[in-house]
Amino acid sequence: MLTGFAVTAFGIAPMMPDAADLPRRVVTEDVAPESVSAQLEALADQEMQLYRNDLTRSSDTADTLLRRLTVDDPLAAEFLRNDAVGRQVLEGRSGKMIRVRTGANGELEELIARYAAPDGDQQAASRFTRLRIERIHGRLRASIDTAPLEAQVRMGSGAIRSSLFAATDDAGIPDAIASQLAEVFSTDIDFHRDLRKGATFSVVYETLTADGEPITWNAGVGRVLAAEFINDGESYSAIWFKQGGGKGAYYNLDGTSKRHEFLTSPLQFSRVTSGFAMRMHPILNNWKQHKGVDYGAPSGTPVRAVGDGEIDFAGWQNGYGNVVEIRHADGRSTLYAHLSRISVRKGEHVEQGDFIGNVGSTGWATGPHLHFEFKLAGVQQDPLEVAKASESAQLSAVARIQFAQLSRALKGQLEVAESVGRSVDYGE
Repeated sequence: MLTGFAVTAFGIAPMMPDAADLPRRVVTEDVAPESVSAQLEALADQEMQLYRNDLTRSSDTADTLLRRLTVDDPLAAEFLRNDAVGRQVLEGRSGKMIRVRTGANGELEELIARYAAPDGDQQAASRFTRLRIERIHGRLRASIDTAPLEAQVRMGSGAIRSSLFAATDDAGIPDAIASQLAEVFSTDIDFHRDLRKGATFSVVYETLTADGEPITWNAGVGRVLAAEFINDGESYSAIWFKQGGGKGAYYNLDGTSKRHEFLTSPLQFSRVTSGFAMRMHPILNNWKQHKGVDYGAPSGTPVRAVGDGEIDFAGWQNGYGNVVEIRHADGRSTLYAHLSRISVRKGEHVEQGDFIGNVGSTGWATGPHLHFEFKLAGVQQDPLEVAKASESAQLSAVARIQFAQLSRALKGQLEVAESVGRSVDYGE
């Protein structure tokens, strides 16, 4: 290639005139800039506007909020206290996204508050509330409406030094995405026992925006679109793909599904406090086979069904306290014990991921945790091993072609995320 360029240059250069033979002339022109005072006066004639952003706090008053936003406007503070719409800026939940525009004298020109749509809105998960206060002909007026959230694709990468959450924090990746990563790769990596220092990950994910600004409330993060995890020399990948009108799921780069018949954990993210092994019983104080897995989690943490099935029992069982037992296909069942609350009834059908209750400490429990069992023909099995060995769904021939195109594109984005090494925007 370089040789070709050299030959081309050699062939063209002799055809061009020698720069030394070209005619030359000098042009001089006087430039008289305006005086500094005149320039300052011109700037002063232009209306100076300043923009500032912040989040509301539970302790905020009208005065403290405006002061933090450097708004010097007693009338605006009075408006926030007394106007029926304007005072909603400080009512309800804190964490509202506030943007103000002020004039050069600090007087409020416009305030926009963006926050979650009201619970009664049927599309609350995909919409946001916009409250606008603006100065029109010298008077403040307030209006409120709802608008659709927009998805923006972002990406990031990191390395494990101590924990997954610490690494995602360092990379500026939301905790909700860290939880999804742990879930997506749960059948590949035991994040409690197998995660190694130096493991790396790359992720492409959705974030939801209100008027172009990433939102801060719970719905602020969409799903992981693609991810790659390298742990202890082994590489694992995941691509989100939806077949036609069916449910979406995660697949490996080769098209094999990562959705197994059973989840590895009934909690989205927690820590194993006692595995399927011999242990010293915390109450009986003797060595005994622990025929399940205990997950430490705060009381009230949602518990989900690890697979499709029918509720076989929902009630109290002596030392197990509040219990839910689900009957699955082929003589298999799962049991969830010490619940603080039961959210299902006997005979009800549930699907994988459905919430069935909350973590508690009922029955013989020394603290809040979930005791989880997996049974085959009534005999307890190691839940982690069963989940890893369970079957996964397969793509149809037509879907494989579509998936191949998608995976190539997302694989390229993952490579970019890895090279960047931090969370960045990936355009709109």
